[in-house]
Amino acid sequence: MTDIKLIATDIDDTLLTSHGVISPATVAALKTALAAGIKVVPCSGRPLAGVRRYMDTLGIDGDEQYAITFNGGVVETASGTVIQTLSLSNDLYRRLDAFSTTEKAGYYVLDAASTVFTSNKDVDRYTVVQAWENRAGLYIRTPDEMPADFTPVKAAFVGSTAELDRIEPAVLAAFGDEAYIVRAGKNFLEIMNKDAGKGNGLRALTAALNLTPDQVLVFGDEKNDLPMFDFAGTAVAMGNGSDLAKSHADYVTSSNDEDGIAAALKHLEII
Repeated sequence: MTDIKLIATDIDDTLLTSHGVISPATVAALKTALAAGIKVVPCSGRPLAGVRRYMDTLGIDGDEQYAITFNGGVVETASGTVIQTLSLSNDLYRRLDAFSTTEKAGYYVLDAASTVFTSNKDVDRYTVVQAWENRAGLYIRTPDEMPADFTPVKAAFVGSTAELDRIEPAVLAAFGDEAYIVRAGKNFLEIMNKDAGKGNGLRALTAALNLTPDQVLVFGDEKNDLPMFDFAGTAVAMGNGSDLAKSHADYVTSSNDEDGIAAALKHLEII
């Protein structure tokens, strides 16, 4: 195995069990990696506020540890010092909002401070959950009620699987040429700056740290993890992951409920 210097891991259904916690075996394994000088980098669609408690569990803090948030829209240190931010334009934000109104689709946007904004007066439950998970405020505002220079880091259409299946083709047709659009699980269709993505986030971070892709090991389970799978020297899919993720992986480990990260680190002789 190549000398691994950085481990990037998706959060939901990868680092976390189906009960939303990090298993004791995974905590121990990643703390062993950290003690050996390996960077452990959460790489998530969530903002920093939404991953902070898991970083605290692992002891990831300070300006020498890192997180890739907003699906690569923001690269920052664990202390919140920003290395790179890629936002959506105000014009695109307004058009996404108008699309939400026309299609009667649940949606929200996030700013760099993790605050959730939506113009939906009937707020979708997934929007409420997102605000709760991020420990962030939730504000009902139309674009005209926001500052004229407001540029969110991420937008998301949310709802049932059937609802997102219905609108996804139209979202891709309307905005696919100017944004990075990815289905992040069954209930979230995320829209970001066209240069975002977990792979580009890793590329920016490894460049700052003077690391090569061969020194990077990544864990994930879904379609939005594929850009980092394609970037890293070694990609590991979780046993509970999608068939698509598994097809892009170098190795498939056990599931998130079976200490898959810890098992893979031992199998690959990282720890």
